[in-house]
Amino acid sequence: MTVAIEQHVDWVANCIAFMDANGHESIEATETAETAWTDNVRDVAEQTLLPPASSWYMGASVPGRHRMFYVYIGGFPEYRKACDDVVRSGYSGFRFDHPQPTTGLEQSTNRET
Repeated sequence: MTVAIEQHVDWVANCIAFMDANGHESIEATETAETAWTDNVRDVAEQTLLPPASSWYMGASVPGRHRMFYVYIGGFPEYRKACDDVVRSGYSGFRFDHPQPTTGLEQSTNRET
């Protein structure tokens, strides 16, 4: 988990730097990419004995929570490759906002004249 957490922090920090350099203020996964990743997580998990178990991996620790596999267990190298592929492709699977150009009117009007 420690290696994965370090990778998450690095990925998010680099994404924020990319957003800052390109004038973006928000990022959101596309529905298509979210569905594809969720399907991938499920497909990998179904190759194990974990899905039938009543564990927090399946959301069983939270009453009423949708039962699904919440953790990618396909191995860290594959996970890192998937994340790196997203970056190499220009963050495919994500939408960025397009901030409005500034007009200068956003500055405070409390100036001494």
